[in-house]
Parts: sequence; structure tokens; C-alpha cells
Amino acid sequence: MAPQALPAPQREITAWRPHVPGVVEVFHAHYTEYAYPMHVHEAWTLLIVDSGAVRYDLDRHEHGTPHDTVSLLPPHVPHNGSPVTEHGFRKRVLYLDSTHLAEELIGPAVDGPDVVDPVLRRRVGQLHTALGHPGDELEAASRLTLIAERLRGHLRPRISAELPRADPPLAHRLRELLDARLVQGIALDEAAALVHAHPAHLVRAFSGAYGIAPHQYLMSRRVDRARRLLLEGGKPAEVATATGFYDQSHLTRHFRRLVGVSPGRYRSSSR
Repeated sequence: MAPQALPAPQREITAWRPHVPGVVEVFHAHYTEYAYPMHVHEAWTLLIVDSGAVRYDLDRHEHGTPHDTVSLLPPHVPHNGSPVTEHGFRKRVLYLDSTHLAEELIGPAVDGPDVVDPVLRRRVGQLHTALGHPGDELEAASRLTLIAERLRGHLRPRISAELPRADPPLAHRLRELLDARLVQGIALDEAAALVHAHPAHLVRAFSGAYGIAPHQYLMSRRVDRARRLLLEGGKPAEVATATGFYDQSHLTRHFRRLVGVSPGRYRSSSR
């Protein structure tokens, strides 16, 4: 009997740079036999593994990525990486600049780069989903702000942020901004600068006051306006532009989520 052929090594990657402040690069990869040599990055490396596992050396100490682990590798510190099993690994990586993670956190990150936190792991996955959809930059920036806050709490627990305080006036000011910029939208850092608040506090204040995140409020308002235009006979592609969505597919995804049917089907149901 002839020997069974070994599966071909897999090296599949997707990389892009989104329009979200603080994110240098998004990198998704599936590797089986490839091993990274020792190298450094200028940016922070925020890593989650969806299947398989990775072992790596950081500052001459061995680490790994078991289930529910979020790995945060600091800039300028050499590390490598290789699959643990023959099946390799699938990973999603964010390279972040110092906007959210200051250089003073490099030391704590070297001491404890692997964070076992299922909530953080889920939030990082949700951030990757948002980053994959142009037009959802407000959602991505909001999620990144809260993820960075949680990471800072893990790295420096004694100086982590206090429990968020209710701030209805701040939430109201942000809602006014979102209403005024319904079509053109507004970036989280610009909104925070206009109302003189830290982005994380702004997101928490709004969510606490209204029971919905800022990006969810904005998208629901846009969908609400799109419904009216569709019932007036507007075509989905034109309605998407008129209501601030990136394109028709962006409108369709959020419309389905909130209404349960596509914009085209909703429009055709009009009497």
C-alpha cells in the first residue's frame, strides 16, 4: 500500500487597515506548518486564536494561547510563534498604536501577556466583526475603547478605572450630536472632544442612560429613516446613501437585523 500523502501546508491570510483610530492593521491567518522566527513589532499585538493553539517565546519565557485566552504582546519586545499541533491554528490579530495602550504598560504586558477572560475574548471577536464591515467605524471604535479599558484593568488592576457613574447630561449631549450628524456620522474621538469626556466614559454614560450603545442608537435611527423613504418609493441603493449607510449591503445588513426582512422586500410590501 502506498504511503498516505500528507496534507499540504496551509498559509491563508487576510490583512487590511481600517479607518478606526488606534488600529494599525487587522490580520487574519490560517497556518499549519509555518513558524514565526524571533521578531518585533512597533505596535501592540492583540491576538485571539479561533482554532488550534500557538506557543511563543516572549522575553525568554514560553507562553501559549489556550481557549478563551487573549494575548497582548507589547511593542519592541522580541517574540516568535509556532503551531502546537499538526492541524495548525487560525488566529485574528489587531495591531494597535499607543492611542489606547501607553508604553508604561509594556512591563506588565511582558510579565503577563496571556489574559484568561471570556468576556474580553468575546468582545475582541465582536470588534473583529465590526472592523470587517465598512460603515461600522463608530461601533468598532466604541468596542475598542472598552476593550482597551479592560486590558488596562488587567495590566494595572490597582489603578483601574472606578465603576462608571451615571451622567445623564453627558448622554443627552451625545444623543444630540448623533441626531445632528445622523447621515454624515461622527467618530467617537471627535464626539468625545466636543463634549469634553473620555471616550470610554462617554460610551458607558450613553449606554447606561438609554440602554443602548451609541452605534446601536445611530443605526436604529438610520434604519427608521430608511423605512420611511422606502415606503415613499425610494430604491434601496438610493436610500442607503440618503440615510448615511456605506452602501446598499451595509443598509441591508442592519435593516434585516432590526426589521427582519430586506429593504427590497420591505419596499415591495408597501401599499
